Amino acid sequence: MAAYAAGERGFIGANLIGANLSEVDLSVANLGGADLSGADLSKANLSKANLSGANLSGALLVGALLVGANLEGANLCEADLSRADLSGANLSGARLREANLNYADLSRADLSRADLSGANLSGANLSEARLYGANLREANLMEADLSRADLSRADLEDADLSRANLRGANLRAANLEGANLSGANLSEADLSKAELRRANLSGANLSKANLSKAMLKGADLSGANPSGANLSGAFLRGADLRGANFIDPLFFRPANLSGADLEGANLEGAKLIGANLRKANLHGANLSRADLDGANLDGVIR
Repeated sequence: MAAYAAGERGFIGANLIGANLSEVDLSVANLGGADLSGADLSKANLSKANLSGANLSGALLVGALLVGANLEGANLCEADLSRADLSGANLSGARLREANLNYADLSRADLSRADLSGANLSGANLSEARLYGANLREANLMEADLSRADLSRADLEDADLSRANLRGANLRAANLEGANLSGANLSEADLSKAELRRANLSGANLSKANLSKAMLKGADLSGANPSGANLSGAFLRGADLRGANFIDPLFFRPANLSGADLEGANLEGAKLIGANLRKANLHGANLSRADLDGANLDGVIR
């Protein structure tokens, strides 16, 4: 842009619909409220630019640099941000419905209360990102890095988180109903009071995770590793826990299932050595071939 090259930085409310701005340097530019819908900003430098409230719907931002940019409340619906660098960016309240963020860098970004429903975030880096209260319904987060991310009270219903890294993530009171978490790493994650009804957690690593008072009715935890996990007060009625390993073979930290509702759960072949099942509801549960050696079964409901 000639005006930018001449030193101009203020483009508030500018009409740039469908503009070709690929590889343009717009770092630190003020584009608040600008209309950039359908614009080509591929590989553009928008680092620390102000794009709050801007319309970027359908924009092409492939490989764009948006490090530390302000995109608060921006409209990025159906925008292509694949491989874009949005590290440390402010996207709070932004609309990103069905946006393509494949392999984008969103580490430490603020996406609190953002709408990411149906977005493609496969392979994206969201480590330490803030996603409090975000809408991620039916989003694709396959193999994404969400380590230490804040997803408390986020809506992840029917989202695909298969093989995602959620180590140490905060998922307290998050909605994960029907979510696919197969093969995901949830070690040390906080899932207390999370909604995991019908969720697929088969083969997931839940070691040392906090699942206290979590809703796991009908969830699939077959082959999962919940060794050392806290499942006190969890609702596991009808859950599939076939072959789940509740102990750490190296440090022997049995799971806490005190007061858990396991009515009708399938625990066939589960390793529950030394587990705390005090006052747990095991009525109608399948415990065939389960190893309960040294488990606390005081007050168990059978």
